[in-house]
Amino acid sequence: MAAVCCSTRVCGVLPCFRMTSPYFSQSRSVVSRSGAHTGGRRSAASLGSRLSRRRRNVDPVSSVEVKVEVEEARISEPGPSSAPLSAVRCHEPLQQTSVQPKTETDTLPLSSHGRRRRQLKVEYDEDEGVSLVKTEHWEPPDWKKQLGFIREMRSGRDAPVDNMGAEKCYDTDAPAHVRRFQVLVSLMLSSQTKDQVTAAAMQKLRAHGCTVENILSTDDEKLGKLIHPVGFWRTKVKYVKLTSAMLQEEFGGDIPNSVEGLVRLPGVGPKMAHLAMDIAWDQVSGIGVDTHVHRISNRLGWLRKPTKNPEATRKALEEWLPRELWSEINWLLVGFGQQVCLPINPLCSVCLNQHSCPSAHKNSPTKRPKAGSPHSASPKSPFKTKTEPELECAFKDERTKTEPLSSPVSSTTQRRRLKAKLNH
Repeated sequence: MAAVCCSTRVCGVLPCFRMTSPYFSQSRSVVSRSGAHTGGRRSAASLGSRLSRRRRNVDPVSSVEVKVEVEEARISEPGPSSAPLSAVRCHEPLQQTSVQPKTETDTLPLSSHGRRRRQLKVEYDEDEGVSLVKTEHWEPPDWKKQLGFIREMRSGRDAPVDNMGAEKCYDTDAPAHVRRFQVLVSLMLSSQTKDQVTAAAMQKLRAHGCTVENILSTDDEKLGKLIHPVGFWRTKVKYVKLTSAMLQEEFGGDIPNSVEGLVRLPGVGPKMAHLAMDIAWDQVSGIGVDTHVHRISNRLGWLRKPTKNPEATRKALEEWLPRELWSEINWLLVGFGQQVCLPINPLCSVCLNQHSCPSAHKNSPTKRPKAGSPHSASPKSPFKTKTEPELECAFKDERTKTEPLSSPVSSTTQRRRLKAKLNH
């Protein structure tokens, strides 16, 4: 009797715990594991399969959207007093929307109350093509003052380069292409040769006919006699002939109008190419650096580091010297080196830069080969050079029989004349 009462009580309690969720709703028939159809609530196997199918049908994008919205709500909270937005959004129906990419405002750091700050990502625009790394502009400390003094000392324009340089060696009445060719030939002959010797050789060549056609029709012996006083005249005869043939074949008897084309010619180096562009074509393509410009630039400290050859000096000068001075600096320093800043025994006592020049009042002894070396001096030829470099890439203090060494008497006389000129 008691058992019947207990059963009656259980049956009366069960309807109170009836599940209203669709997952636990009753169905008319359920297929059991044995295959029989039974009524009542769903079995565990049927419920699990329905749950798995329901999970597969849920759109993954919607779940991601919920997470993104919750995250944005947490970031945009003004303070701890405001109600969390995540609790409200969890009860909203899921909608299939596209996830918006983060913008620049998402990367801003959180404002206050100890929230963790996000790291800022700094990006640079690469469309401009300009490097963001700033290079320090270097220039000598007193170069403007020194340049002004050199201009004052060169105001007379009476140095050999002013009267017998490449600008004075061509025929002004000749056609334009012939004048340009004569400028190039005078530059080729001037390599390691004084301007007086170059001017005399060009005068004889012009009288003979300094054109591409005449040079090619002249034999090497005759051409050697015309330019004989210049240094390395045999090698220069070969270079002039090869260059003339190349100009006639590729450029119609004219010279190239670019540095790249000029340096392709036999015996033409960077210094000659830049000077030819300036004199013949009236175009400033670079600084023409010879032994004088190379020597004086190193003496004045116009280079960040000392250089060993004229080409390195040219690159170092072009890094800081204003472009409007590139054409002037050559003849200015060449004449200054011919009159004051001599290769040996420079006239520092009369130089206006003697108080600012780091090399002032320092001797410049002649570089002589070591005893016993293959290039050691012989009694008949104190300076013996076997071959000539094709390009002017090294500083050489070349002297020939036609270019004797300056004696102490001549240096003293020149110093007195320069002092008298500066005093006036």
